Amino acid sequence: QVQLVESGGGSVQAGGSLRLSCAASGRTFSDYAMGWFRQAPGKEREFVAAISRRGGNAYYADSVKGRFTISRDNAKNTMYLQMDAMKPEDTAVYYCAARSSSFSGRYYLSANDYDSWGQGTQVTVSS
Repeated sequence: QVQLVESGGGSVQAGGSLRLSCAASGRTFSDYAMGWFRQAPGKEREFVAAISRRGGNAYYADSVKGRFTISRDNAKNTMYLQMDAMKPEDTAVYYCAARSSSFSGRYYLSANDYDSWGQGTQVTVSS
């Protein structure tokens, strides 16, 4: 399995921006489709965004579409989540996840599809 470490979380006011990073190690990063999930207190983990192995295809939850951008740099073994126009309801622990895939253009939307997870990074948005 690939090892994942998130960074970039913190506190921001509503309307502000943060960029999360997910650094991967231990395996060939470009063999993995990647995703971001989040979990707020008392709520289930939810899908945020996903990206295919080469970064050509991406998909977003409706709640973040138009505000968040997922990307990856396979040369740096790193995935990113640029979060703009943030809202208090974006407050959560954010997790990155990886899943090996034979299909270069495919992304995955369910947490059950992923087999490697980071430890999470806290994001807090104040009103």
